[in-house]
Amino acid sequence: MTFSLAAKLSVLLLFIGSTLYVHLRGKARLPVLRQFVNHSALFAPYNALMYIFSAVPSKPYLDRSKFPELDVLKDNWEVIRDEAMHLFDEGYIRAAEKNNDAGFGSFFKKGWKRFYLKWYDKPLPSAELLCPKTVALVSSIPNVKGAMFALLPGGSHLNPHRDPFAGSLRYHLGLSTPNSDDCRIFVDGQIYAWRDGEDVMFDETYVHWVKNETEKTRVILFCDIERPLSNRLMTRINRWVSAQLGRATAPQNLDDERVGGINQAYAWSKSFSDRFSGVVKQWKRKHPKAYRVMRPVLAAVVVGALVYWLFG
Repeated sequence: MTFSLAAKLSVLLLFIGSTLYVHLRGKARLPVLRQFVNHSALFAPYNALMYIFSAVPSKPYLDRSKFPELDVLKDNWEVIRDEAMHLFDEGYIRAAEKNNDAGFGSFFKKGWKRFYLKWYDKPLPSAELLCPKTVALVSSIPNVKGAMFALLPGGSHLNPHRDPFAGSLRYHLGLSTPNSDDCRIFVDGQIYAWRDGEDVMFDETYVHWVKNETEKTRVILFCDIERPLSNRLMTRINRWVSAQLGRATAPQNLDDERVGGINQAYAWSKSFSDRFSGVVKQWKRKHPKAYRVMRPVLAAVVVGALVYWLFG
């Protein structure tokens, strides 16, 4: 089946328009070129639908009281903290040892670490074994689609980024934090500082970044909450899409747990790119002038391929 020029242009304009919509949403923005090549751009048309049919306001931070089902987590924060700190002491909250966590791969370079509790279908076996009370609490709330313990060491930060999928919202519950304004998150430029036993809800598809300018490690409960939608059909679609993505990005805490196809592909591509980048760096050092020439040539090839797809 071949596409007409009008159909191709429609697809291209839909992608460009929705990506610009995502890019211009909010005050804090990624550089334009980065936004168009960022993984969040792949979901831009879908995310635009999520924003249009969202039953919650389009703003960086949301009123947590509108999600009363999450009270059980805040009310039991000390129980959750005790299990989290046991895992921390035993070294279970850690980076992906096999580079097979596509969603958070860049965070590990900053010292960020995690232990998954649940990921979009059911709890991980290791979580059920090692922190059963927290798993039971999380599993009692149907709209908690994903959950983990997340750690950020003192003196570290996470660079500005936006999460790619608008079908969910982000919930943080402080467990063991510096209790300081110097350990904070910026969501669309607006600041929130974590405190033990306090929680916050925000839209992670706004540009956000983190700074822990203290000497103490921050440990929180980190959850993906299903975005409430105003349309039943869109709710069903979002649940189906979320389920597919959840299976494709299934993570692991221990080696014997299942890994989704996207994470497997990420691990393979990371291994390949590490080897390839080593070769490129060596070639760049030996041929710096040729490297400078090749970059615009490759850009021209990409543009040429797009033009050929449209008009060829």
